[in-house]
Amino acid sequence: MSTVSERLDALPFTPRHRRLLVGSGVGWALDALDVGLVAYVLVALRTQWDLSEGQLSWIASVGFAGMAVGASLGGLLADRVGRRQVFALTLLVYGLATGAAALSWSLGALLVFRFLVGLGLGAELPVASTLVSEFAPRRIRGRVVVVLEAFWAVGWTVAALVGFLLVPTSDDGWRWALAIGALPAVYAIVVRRGLPESVRFLLSKGRTAEATRVVREFEASAGMTTARELVPDPAPAAGRGIWAAGLRSRTAGLWLVWFFVNFSYYGAFTWIPSLLVKDGFSLVRSLEFTLVITLAQLPGYALAAVLVEAWGRRRTLSTFLVGSALAALAYSAAGSEATILAAGMALSFFNLGAWGALYAVTPEVYPTPVRGRGAGAAAGFGRLASILAPLAVPFLSSSGGTGLVFVVFGVAFAVAASASFLLPERRGAALD
Repeated sequence: MSTVSERLDALPFTPRHRRLLVGSGVGWALDALDVGLVAYVLVALRTQWDLSEGQLSWIASVGFAGMAVGASLGGLLADRVGRRQVFALTLLVYGLATGAAALSWSLGALLVFRFLVGLGLGAELPVASTLVSEFAPRRIRGRVVVVLEAFWAVGWTVAALVGFLLVPTSDDGWRWALAIGALPAVYAIVVRRGLPESVRFLLSKGRTAEATRVVREFEASAGMTTARELVPDPAPAAGRGIWAAGLRSRTAGLWLVWFFVNFSYYGAFTWIPSLLVKDGFSLVRSLEFTLVITLAQLPGYALAAVLVEAWGRRRTLSTFLVGSALAALAYSAAGSEATILAAGMALSFFNLGAWGALYAVTPEVYPTPVRGRGAGAAAGFGRLASILAPLAVPFLSSSGGTGLVFVVFGVAFAVAASASFLLPERRGAALD
């Protein structure tokens, strides 16, 4: 008799898989929309509220502080109450908080709302990738997760368009931009009603009848009908945690990659519009540059989606991280509009391809009982770096200008590339 993993892995990519991927991907894009809008809000509030660079950095960092807490809590909850339940709840939390942030009357109020937004965002991302990974057929699992991560580029591009078209139009432009970011609260209803719960999670909780029904729905969507009973996968060793023997080195490697990728990514892309303005570009011109740079994310994801199955997760991740390091160093030396755009697009291309590979490998590192908390803990540790990065940029910029900022980011990417070799290669392997 076939186990649940064998039956799920034997499926082709069905309409049910597509519905799950798109449904989760829309939530992912809405996440990116919210995070991406912060960069444009910072540019507007610099002049409207006469904020210092230190105050602006706190607006960015407090959201990441919420994400650090949310990622860890979300992973624990996902292993206890379910992937779908936590996914829907986090969408609701950060959607409502983003809408409230649009009404902020002071810096203090905005900081409180941004922390609440971060709680929801931080919990949602690792949970969604875990849910999709646990359904995807083994031979294309990495590619499916990279495609999910590619929805981030869609959301970030929409954020760039909203920032470019809406934020400069009036003093309330940034408020209307954040109001658009409240859409996830509505979408949470769709997630709760339309997406299936993870079969592997259901079986780990003894909910065999529900798991059987979901598997048969996926098999029916592939034109396969069977009356066979569902056989659970062999149970993992009892009491195994993410720092247990056999998982310890991969957890350490995963945490290091997450930390340094977060540091460089959020430090760079949160501050690029403001740094361009500081370097003499007009607000509109800096937003134009940021929009063009953002568009380079999509081909980065597309190439990573191919390479994670052709090359493997680890090789793809390390290659894109090295490319990110070189692009950051090129940006540090860029002096003309053409070189700034070229280096910025290269950084966007390689960095987001690396994110795709990282999200593909993260759920594969752990067995089902600790997969949610393992992915969440890695993301939570990484968010500590995303708190530090926006705070570090003003200091680095005042010490050595934009050049020093991006030299530091290049070094961080290089460290992440080295740490990626501690991760296992799971291409073509069963999830458990």
